Amino acid sequence: QVQLVESGGGLVQPGGSLRLSCAASGFAFKSYHMSWFRQAAGKERELVATIGNYGISMSHVDSVKGRFTISRDNAKSTVYLQMNSLKPEDTAMYYCGAVMRWSDRWTQNNYDYWGLGTQVTVSS
Repeated sequence: QVQLVESGGGLVQPGGSLRLSCAASGFAFKSYHMSWFRQAAGKERELVATIGNYGISMSHVDSVKGRFTISRDNAKSTVYLQMNSLKPEDTAMYYCGAVMRWSDRWTQNNYDYWGLGTQVTVSS
């Protein structure tokens, strides 16, 4: 049974930090590139960051560069998103997803597996 389980979300003040985790099971985690997406209320889901299956290649969208860092631990089948200097506009549900091809990472339909998400709220 394939599972992606996100955790680590919550309420944080602007300028604060959170570390999201996504624990994977039931599939060949090391074979997949892993991404974090987010979806704010009333908006489309958008890609935040992707990490290659070996943890060497990384891609972050411009709006989070210098603030967010994606990482993974293949021994633990877990992908992380360290979020610093959080802003109210980062408020969203955050999802992790698994994609086989690096070039397919931008399109949600190309993802084989998804988690159910964890809510991040940035507010004073």
